[in-house]
Amino acid sequence: MLVKIFGSAVFGVEATTITVEVNMDKGIGYHLVGLPDNAIKESSFRIAAALKNNGFAMPGKKIIINMAPADLRKEGSAYDLTLAIGILVGSAQIKADEVDKYIIMGELSLDGGLQPIKGALPIAIKAKEEGFKGFFLPKQNAKEAAIVSGLDVYGVENLKEVIDFFEGTGTLEPTIFDTRAEFYKTLDFPEFDFSDVKGQESIKRCMEIAAAGGHNIILIGPPGAGKTMLAKRLPSILPPMTLREALETTKIHSVAGKLKEVGLMNQRPFRSPHHTISNVALVGGGSYPQPGEISMAHNGVLFLDELPEFKRDVLEVMRQPLEDREVTISRAKFTVTYPSSFMLVASMNPSPSGFFNDPDVPSKSSPHEMNRYMSKISGPLLDRIDIHIEVTPVPFDKLSEERKAESSVDIRKRVTNAREIQSKRFEEMDKVNYNAQMNTKQIREFCVLDEGSKQLLKTAMERLNLSARAYDRILKVSRTIADLEASENVEASHIAEAIQYRSLDREGWLG
Repeated sequence: MLVKIFGSAVFGVEATTITVEVNMDKGIGYHLVGLPDNAIKESSFRIAAALKNNGFAMPGKKIIINMAPADLRKEGSAYDLTLAIGILVGSAQIKADEVDKYIIMGELSLDGGLQPIKGALPIAIKAKEEGFKGFFLPKQNAKEAAIVSGLDVYGVENLKEVIDFFEGTGTLEPTIFDTRAEFYKTLDFPEFDFSDVKGQESIKRCMEIAAAGGHNIILIGPPGAGKTMLAKRLPSILPPMTLREALETTKIHSVAGKLKEVGLMNQRPFRSPHHTISNVALVGGGSYPQPGEISMAHNGVLFLDELPEFKRDVLEVMRQPLEDREVTISRAKFTVTYPSSFMLVASMNPSPSGFFNDPDVPSKSSPHEMNRYMSKISGPLLDRIDIHIEVTPVPFDKLSEERKAESSVDIRKRVTNAREIQSKRFEEMDKVNYNAQMNTKQIREFCVLDEGSKQLLKTAMERLNLSARAYDRILKVSRTIADLEASENVEASHIAEAIQYRSLDREGWLG
């Protein structure tokens, strides 16, 4: 008897439907074909134990299982439930006339219980596109898959529940998830708030500009100046995610298996990898490519603390994703593309000792040490960071102030207003939503300067020996400053402020 059951495989952030063909014939043997990996090959032992512990048996026949398309590599233990139901139907131990109308996925425990799977959201999206009636999966993933409307999502705890459903002896209620209601109901603020930060008004201004235009920023200052504290609070002033952004971000975290049970993500991600991270872990990859930290930070913030401590080759692999806002991982037989539109926030000490040109600190670094320290960060990478700002220690009188600083809520309102101006500006442009994403042509169109502004920028370019890319960065930041002031034109004052935010271009940083 031949039976067809449907599962799904995830490549990148998209799913592909897998047809599992189970054929029962005379003889003995268990043959699994269609490029399964070791986790799938081992499933026969889990399935046999799960069937026995639920009152069924592995049939003593020749079982041939084909996973089509046969030239596509399948991996993971999520096909256990698919294969188990196929074997039961194929051996006539249960009757399931409508089994081909459902996607069935789940990892089996030996007692028939189900363990969570990765990629439930893209699988559910694909199932709806291809007209499947429903989706059986572990209960832990049900809310995630139920984000997709128009598909019956059944979260099950064990194998017996699925068997009872198909035989008509048990009922299952589809998981209901009101995407919009849940998304807007929990649009609260992170636990970190700018009102906790004493002093540092100029740095807060920089963070506001960075958030308003989606600009990359690097904070340079001695230990204890508050660089990490400020970086952690940046997501609290970013505009709320749109529903589309939330779905994109949830999809990536679903594929990586990092999604919590809440279902739809509504907070912008904040990723802070350790400086010992490898380049594959940062940008993604592996034999079966998985998203890296830059993709996990999509639509959010990637914070690299102590930037020069990262290996140089790790930092260099970020250069292209920072420009293209996506990362493409190529293998011999396939190519996977992950989105990686994130804000880069980096921090660093100004010298190996942590103190640079500070008369109150006797510990100094030699010019050779300074050169070696700064050479860990390449010029092209620094050119891709729009804002360089020095963070100085907060004096005691500011630390001891009782007055509360401006809250993230108030700053966020100004940032959101500036983003709305940018949304209208770029509404007819594909893949451009805010100023940091402008290309050279768009910069020339939207950052028109008068003669005074041009002369000011020319002088700065000559004195600081800035690159063409740095020139574009200054214009982008100027445009954002103008948007925060609701100014239609970029003025000399906006250019002057933007030039101040290129600290690492000034002389004196190499001792």
